[in-house]
Amino acid sequence: MAPLDGLKVLDFSTLLPGPLASLLLAEAGAEVIKVERPGTGDEMRGYPPKIGGESAMFALLNRGKKSMELDLKREADRKKLEPWLESADVLIEQFRPGVMGRFGLGYGQLSTRLPRLIYCSITGYGQWGSKAGVAGHDLNYIAETGLLSLSCGPAGSPVVPPALIADIAGGAYPAVMNILMAIEMRHRTGVGSHLDISMTDNMFPLAWWALAQRMATGNAPGNADSLLNGGGPRYRLYPTSDGRIVAAAPIEQRFWENFCEAIDLEPGLRDDRVAPDATMARVSEIIAGNTGSFWHERFNGVDCCCTLVRSLDQALADPHFQERAIKSRQTVVGGKSIPALPLPIASALLDGTPDSAGVPRLGETG
Repeated sequence: MAPLDGLKVLDFSTLLPGPLASLLLAEAGAEVIKVERPGTGDEMRGYPPKIGGESAMFALLNRGKKSMELDLKREADRKKLEPWLESADVLIEQFRPGVMGRFGLGYGQLSTRLPRLIYCSITGYGQWGSKAGVAGHDLNYIAETGLLSLSCGPAGSPVVPPALIADIAGGAYPAVMNILMAIEMRHRTGVGSHLDISMTDNMFPLAWWALAQRMATGNAPGNADSLLNGGGPRYRLYPTSDGRIVAAAPIEQRFWENFCEAIDLEPGLRDDRVAPDATMARVSEIIAGNTGSFWHERFNGVDCCCTLVRSLDQALADPHFQERAIKSRQTVVGGKSIPALPLPIASALLDGTPDSAGVPRLGETG
């Protein structure tokens, strides 16, 4: 038996945060019904790239779910939703605050007659506060909370992060954690709850080290000027002579000593407390003096927390990740079977769930 067998989830969300949250629940055995707009559905259905005319991005986020076409503005369609609401354990929505209430589907409206319902609202700024109604996307959320300022590259050529940090780490993952805690609380009390998941609120734990520095010294770290954002020699990206990059993270002293031996750093520069900028400049010069392949071989077997930056293709081909992260689970999209999105669910909890599952066509509930 899968851990969430029998759990029923109504998902009104689109794009990434809510759909990824409900995917995690579905992979653990929950029955997830996507409630989608007639004709178009979740807008991610139209996003490229496509396989057999179907969006690959949509497929990775909606494996094994069902779909229901409803126009929430129409009373007749809302009535069709009633039996599904009556049997639902969890409702996930991602509208701005107040929108579900205008459809008669707000938490206050539903909880009086469905007291066991766990109602999860995912928004950028939360259900209340001066910014509650402001529109935004991932980049706005990490920018406004100070997270982006810690490592955004040079002012003349700032870098966009490679991951949608707020959507995933601030939206989808906290939503699932809170839903599971609410399920446990409902077991004890018999009552559901309203979960206010603010993606911006959830950015601050990711900056715990920067907050600690500010609290201890009164000064917040800036762009790439502290230990954990590239401001020192022990946690930094070093270019090689052939355009590769060494990701060096020998933070602890034993790793640092091994690193200094491996690159043959002069003894006078090994105590990086004395002249950290000089040490960093010399390490940069040494790493830049040889190729990525040279450093790969040099660091191989050395206990110093140093690796080469890999491409996604190289990572996917790594036997270790093939064995662990890129499992045999499959998603069927456009008539083709592709690897399912690797998810942070322990393999022991997936034993009762199917290895292969399709993507729901719009309105396909069974």
